[in-house]
Amino acid sequence: MNPFADQDDPTVVAAAKKGDRAALTEVVERHRPWIYNIAVRMMGNPAAAEDATQDVFIKVIGRIGSFEGRSSFRTWLYRVAFHHLLNAKRSPAEEHIGSFEEYGAGLRAAPDNDLDDIPLPERELLVEEAMTACMTGMLLRLSRDQRLAYVLGSVFELPDTLAAEILDVASATFRKRLQRARADLHNFMNGQCGLIDKSNPCRCARKTRTFLQAGFVDRNDLKFQRDRIASIGQVAPHNASVVYEKLTNDYPALYREHPFSDPQQLAERLSTMLEDTALGGLLPSSH
Repeated sequence: MNPFADQDDPTVVAAAKKGDRAALTEVVERHRPWIYNIAVRMMGNPAAAEDATQDVFIKVIGRIGSFEGRSSFRTWLYRVAFHHLLNAKRSPAEEHIGSFEEYGAGLRAAPDNDLDDIPLPERELLVEEAMTACMTGMLLRLSRDQRLAYVLGSVFELPDTLAAEILDVASATFRKRLQRARADLHNFMNGQCGLIDKSNPCRCARKTRTFLQAGFVDRNDLKFQRDRIASIGQVAPHNASVVYEKLTNDYPALYREHPFSDPQQLAERLSTMLEDTALGGLLPSSH
């Protein structure tokens, strides 16, 4: 189910408010993959995103009894989630972020090397991992406000009215954040990324060896590809009536090819959290 395309079942929400664990489990199961996949693009690291997702659901469960229905449950839940992501402690990946100019200089300085000694299926997977890691690094150069606007508006293709409602800002404010994020990110990619312009210097396949040697990609521990269940483009809500101009379509399309993941270990962590008797104090009283 796509929580951005369809509303939650009100009977499940009502039961969850009363502390029904089966209903709470259904809420977590439905929203977990979406919050995680937004978190990983906000935090830049799957492990940090798993921790953030768990923290989000601890807050959601602790506050669900206060949900009064003044907005949709979806809007309420994602406001809790995005407020947490915007204010969470910076992840290790964010701590070492410099400017777009510094990032571009680093990519240009990275030697070009081939991967001919690695068998083709694994080679392609490693290149995909390097590309995802590199483009995630680009996102981290944006401010958190701009990053979230870009992920919601350009990558997951939420209508600006819905995104603004969830973020509790005016539609004009959201559009301004999205416009600035697009401009900064696209200007960088336009002059750097070979996926956008073949005359640009950076080629994922030629940089992957350097990423491996530097530890940005671990051949034995892939971070972005290991839990892939689809691409973002396959699951993101898409409004076919929206016609994007080239500048606002081609660049986000690259991000929509990135993995949409649902780590089994995260599902198990949240399941254990719901079953933990210590969690009982967070739940609203049953009636």
